[in-house]
Amino acid sequence: MIRAEHLVKTFTKIEKKQQKTEFNAVNDISLEIKEGEILGILGPNGAGKTTLLRMLGKLMEPTSGRVYITDREGQAITDNIEIKKRIGYLSGNTKLYNRLSARELLTMLGDIYELEAEAVQKRIEEIAEVMDMTEFVDNRIEHLSTGQTQRVSIARCLLHSPDTYIFDEPTLGLDILSSRSIVEFMKKERAAGKSVLYSTHYMEEAEFLCDRIIMVHKGQIIAEGTPEELRTQTGTSNLRDTFLSLIEHQEGDASHEDK
Repeated sequence: MIRAEHLVKTFTKIEKKQQKTEFNAVNDISLEIKEGEILGILGPNGAGKTTLLRMLGKLMEPTSGRVYITDREGQAITDNIEIKKRIGYLSGNTKLYNRLSARELLTMLGDIYELEAEAVQKRIEEIAEVMDMTEFVDNRIEHLSTGQTQRVSIARCLLHSPDTYIFDEPTLGLDILSSRSIVEFMKKERAAGKSVLYSTHYMEEAEFLCDRIIMVHKGQIIAEGTPEELRTQTGTSNLRDTFLSLIEHQEGDASHEDK
């Protein structure tokens, strides 16, 4: 499981006349993802979602604050190799080896994870079935469609059977059938007691899938709760309107403070 306390990530951008300005892409965020839960991270482009996920996955060091990775008994894990074994991370810009087939890629990753060859092949067959990849698992990746390639990317995260998945926009740009395969996979992993941290632009998908939702805007959490709790809080009937209501309220407060 993953717990974060007061995460801040500061970057420097170059303004006009080469003037440097610091800004917080993530600004004092604390959260916890629980066992057997799908936690959605929602927000517009530039909200800080990807930066937050990279820190939670131990791919980026925070400027301040801490991330704790624990096992199912709550014991802290500090070894970087052990942490990587427990997390399956899918980023928006994952690159694959196009000249390999999906099976060859997964076999190679099995060697990297030091898994037994026989166990790897059995696991590949299981994953191909779960992700509806049986028809193209032996095709070279360069010949796959966008949706098929994304399923191979997710299969890469499944191979070592991690406790927690971190998915950054896993269904972005996919057709409805490919999206459904990925959504159904996440539901099955939740039923198996796995945790899924899931960032998306698609409010309707999050409303259907997520147990809990954290809404992020300008690097800060502006709301947190179940979809029903968030709708009730804002008096809205869907998450899209919920988010817009929260943004308008926040920006209205900021405008009032400026005056």
